[in-house]
Amino acid sequence: MKIPVEVCNNYLQNTPRALGKLLYFCWNKKMIMNKHHIIRLSAIAILAFALASCAPKKPDEVSTDMVDISANASGNSPSGKAPVMKFEVEKYDFGKISQGERVSYAFKFKNVGGSDLLISEAHGSCGCTVPDYPRKPIPPGAEGVVNVEFNSQGKSGPQEKTVAITTNCEPNTKVITITADVLTTQK
Repeated sequence: MKIPVEVCNNYLQNTPRALGKLLYFCWNKKMIMNKHHIIRLSAIAILAFALASCAPKKPDEVSTDMVDISANASGNSPSGKAPVMKFEVEKYDFGKISQGERVSYAFKFKNVGGSDLLISEAHGSCGCTVPDYPRKPIPPGAEGVVNVEFNSQGKSGPQEKTVAITTNCEPNTKVITITADVLTTQK
C-alpha cells in the first residue's frame, strides 16, 4: 500500500507532535524517495512546531509570571509601594435559600496600595462555588469586583464556602467567605 506524500504533509500540518512517528512511517513505506520530499516534510514540520508554540495569549489575562511578590523576609515591601487589596465585605451571608437555587454576590474591593494589583487566580473551596475576577491590572485607587456564584444543588443545611484569591499583594492570598442555610423541600 502506498500513501501519497500529500497525506503525510496534511498529517504534519494538523498534528505537529506526530512528526517522529510520521517520518518513521513514511521512511519505512519508501514514501520519501528524494531530497525534495525530505525538504518539504522538514519545512512543514518546522512551520507546524512554530505555529503550535507561538499561540497568542489573550491580551486581558494576567500571567502568573507577572505577579511579583516584592516583599522581603520581614514581610515589608522594600519600596513601600506594594498593592493592597481592601474589601468592603470579606464575608457574605445569603441567609435562607432553597435547595437547587443559584445565588451570587459581588465582593467589591479597592487597591489602596501604591502599585498595580494583579490577581493571578481565584479558586472556590468546592465546585459549587465559582469565582469570577478581573484579569486586568487594578491601578492604585481603582476598584474591582470578585463575583462569587454558589450553586446549592445537592446541598442542605448550613453551608460555608471560601474563595482563595492569589495576588501580588503581601500576603499573596486573600480569602473571602460566603454562607447560606440551604432549605430542602419536605415531601
